[in-house]
Amino acid sequence: MALQWLSLIGAIWLQSINGTNSNFPSYSSELKKLLSISQLQLNNLAFASDAGKLLGWISGIAAAHLPLWLVLLIGSFLGLIGYGLQFLCFTNQISSVSYWHIFLLTVLAGNSICWINTVCYIIAIKNFPYDRQIAVGISTSYVGLSAKIYTDLVDVTSTSHFDRAKMFLFMNSLLPLMVCFVAAPLVKDVSVVKTRVLGRGFFILFFITILTGFFAVVSSLGYGILRFLSPFMKLVGISVFFLLPLVIPLVEKVVEKVQHKCLIRVHDDEGFNNKSVLSIENGEKLDDEVNNNNNNNNNRGDFLEHRVKEEIGPKVMLRRVEFWLYFFVYFFGATLGLVYLNNLGQIAESRGCSRTSSLVSLSSAFSFFGRLLPSLHDYFFSRSKFTVSRSAAMGLMMVPMCGAFFLLINEKNMSLYISTAVIGICTGAITSISVPTTIELFGTKNFGVNHNILVSNIPIGSFMFGDFAALLYKRGRISGEENCMGYQCYQTSFIIWGSLCALGTLLAFLLHARTKKLY
Repeated sequence: MALQWLSLIGAIWLQSINGTNSNFPSYSSELKKLLSISQLQLNNLAFASDAGKLLGWISGIAAAHLPLWLVLLIGSFLGLIGYGLQFLCFTNQISSVSYWHIFLLTVLAGNSICWINTVCYIIAIKNFPYDRQIAVGISTSYVGLSAKIYTDLVDVTSTSHFDRAKMFLFMNSLLPLMVCFVAAPLVKDVSVVKTRVLGRGFFILFFITILTGFFAVVSSLGYGILRFLSPFMKLVGISVFFLLPLVIPLVEKVVEKVQHKCLIRVHDDEGFNNKSVLSIENGEKLDDEVNNNNNNNNNRGDFLEHRVKEEIGPKVMLRRVEFWLYFFVYFFGATLGLVYLNNLGQIAESRGCSRTSSLVSLSSAFSFFGRLLPSLHDYFFSRSKFTVSRSAAMGLMMVPMCGAFFLLINEKNMSLYISTAVIGICTGAITSISVPTTIELFGTKNFGVNHNILVSNIPIGSFMFGDFAALLYKRGRISGEENCMGYQCYQTSFIIWGSLCALGTLLAFLLHARTKKLY
């Protein structure tokens, strides 16, 4: 069991540093100045980071034929090349580099994320077959903290705005490689006892994860006593929280030893009969408890396995109506939310909000809780009659998201903070829900390829929605001005995004109607 938990902890560490594209808004304005590019070109760089997902299916094929540790290291080296060469360009170590060179390097860096994601998903699915949603949700929730981690690191090491842009690229290139080397021995397919009861460990992990999230939110916004913490102390604090899950394998080991001792009969000459009877009673009682728990866990496993429709390959999947409904639900939900978060730096600047880093950290922290919500639901209500289908859950999360886009029409900064938090939490939840949805609709055998085909809509949406918003932004500029200032710069974009999100909500409930027999 210890190896089982260590594999999940390794996935948590990997996911916490795998959101290298999520900190793009933190340095996008400086990047725009350094490269002397237009808003449209900047949006295309945001698209380039997502465009790497168009080739994400390659990582799925690699994971089916190569050791997971090798897949992990390939992904980290792709990130090292993609971000590392950009860093060398900005520090004048490499000259004569064009905008298109930077574009292609950004695509390569974006593709590296898919390799690490694929490994983390496979580990959670294989090592926790009866608790897939819980394991996937907890591990992927830590992606929401990536921007927070990188921002804290840069706050400690940088001294100026231009240094920040360079330091973000340096951290993006080096940190994933370092963590991959540390986590590589942990992330492997272990022999799992499928009747093992894992509820205690998940409860502890939920507690640690929620504490970590609260620390990230409060330290980002500067509330309470945490507002006095220096950037270095914030970094130390978040690092301690990432080490805390290591107590779970230790606790499980101790509990196993205690249970084992309880099952050993006490043979002693003095009072032999009484002690033997006591030992037998304790042993029988504990055996009954373990058997009951194992039966409950088996029932839960049967319930989850029943929801896996069939094993479907990529070619057959692309011919299914359910796939295209699912594709556009994700397209008008999570993808649209990610486009908003990618443009958060420019949106904040246009509205005169100077706390861009706080906004990015806020969106990161709420995305973290959003990714965690489906796991909490699955942990407490998976066998309840009140549970809803995955597609209906996505639709329910998109309802407040629609409202958040329309709320952004309001020019007050408070509406910007509220909407960013809502979009962050809903986008995170939909992203987390999508993993078990892919499994339930199309099976586990081809998951690595199937899910990477699904998320290929992220770069498509990034290009379409992002570039259209950039054109509207350009049209809203005052003649002679380089930047558009005022809440009207993105007003039309927010109306369009809110309307598309409403359409996605309807499609989600249509998908629910077609797949509800699974539930």
